[in-house]
Amino acid sequence: MKITRVRLRELTGSFEFEGPFWEERLIRPIDVYPEFKADGPGSWLPHQLPDGRYQIRTVFVQIETDEGVTGLGGPVPHHLAYIINQQLAPLLLGQDPTATEKLWDIMYRDAVHGRKGPTMMAISAVDCALWDLRGNWLQQPVHRLLGGPVRTSVPAYASALGFSLEPERVRARTEAFVAEGYTATKWFPRHGPEDGPEGIRKNVELAKTLRETLGPDRDFMLDAWMSWDVPYTVRMAELVAEYRPRWIEEPVPPDMIAACAEIRRRSRVPIATGEHEYTRWGIKLLLDAGACEVVQADTYWAGGISEMVKICSLASTYGIPVIAHGHSVPANIQLSAALPIPQVPMVEYLVKWNRLLQHFWQNPVRPVNGMVTVPAGPGMGMTLDPAKIEAERDLQWGDDPVMSGSVEDATITEG
Repeated sequence: MKITRVRLRELTGSFEFEGPFWEERLIRPIDVYPEFKADGPGSWLPHQLPDGRYQIRTVFVQIETDEGVTGLGGPVPHHLAYIINQQLAPLLLGQDPTATEKLWDIMYRDAVHGRKGPTMMAISAVDCALWDLRGNWLQQPVHRLLGGPVRTSVPAYASALGFSLEPERVRARTEAFVAEGYTATKWFPRHGPEDGPEGIRKNVELAKTLRETLGPDRDFMLDAWMSWDVPYTVRMAELVAEYRPRWIEEPVPPDMIAACAEIRRRSRVPIATGEHEYTRWGIKLLLDAGACEVVQADTYWAGGISEMVKICSLASTYGIPVIAHGHSVPANIQLSAALPIPQVPMVEYLVKWNRLLQHFWQNPVRPVNGMVTVPAGPGMGMTLDPAKIEAERDLQWGDDPVMSGSVEDATITEG
């Protein structure tokens, strides 16, 4: 079996949603500059149409073979689709799609300037598509190919990115999460060091509201999204410790590994990080430094299924669990079902983001009573729903897209 074609399928669809889709956004490292701090949540996707519906336009990578077996990966944004088109697809044509270790190594070795960031994210999407293809070829779910199933369902925690941080609305949304069966929820403080005492008070109020609403037996987490610093995080940990957060997440930028390790040593609250780190080599730096109690690498960013298996094995030698970033729940559930429970104890479910990322699927992977059931179908379980596709085209950039800016209706084909 050989790879004959790499398609980049741009799909457009829409859905109805009452009120603004994004009520609030998280703090960002760039918010130290006032002109960026003033950005509201409406700057994020999806695009709101004049009739009030929300439009989604995104890209799936589809790998095709001479035996008619295909694999699907994504969705990915357009800038990653460009990398797949220009850099990765030529390496794949004519190759055996089941040789995932070889293909990962080829892509990695070729990407000498892409060991982190967008190129690695593009490699991750291709790798996930190859695993989907392998499962479709063998008519087995990916978790079985990885050694599972260890279990048939996995607990999920609800990530509240994009929900209002007004205390009463936090309380109402948290009560809804409890009613839906979640035993943990994560929230995203809006304030950091530049916001002074008032920002600290609001962050503490968020923690207090969550604990009062959840009661003593459920967990909450706080995600600083790389936007705090050492003294601020240590201070926040002191102030919120009485409310027993399960962890504070990614308090400093990802390259400040020593600073994150110092926070972990001094913090009264456990530290989680790794969402914006890549490959086993990047995660090893975090583990060697003692920077966290939980690793949060993202399957669609850190290297795909092939690399996440290695990351989980590596973390297990340090006694550190991996709870993958919830951007990629369908891939994460396949990984989680294949590995020992202490190694991958739960999955993150970004409530709003998964409305977008799984919009085009026939069978979205969603928690029920706080648990995600492991899909039993072949591959990743990714089947597109034609009824949700309002427009579609195949993308291919010309030889000089920076100059031309053009996107042609074409596909990458062998020869």
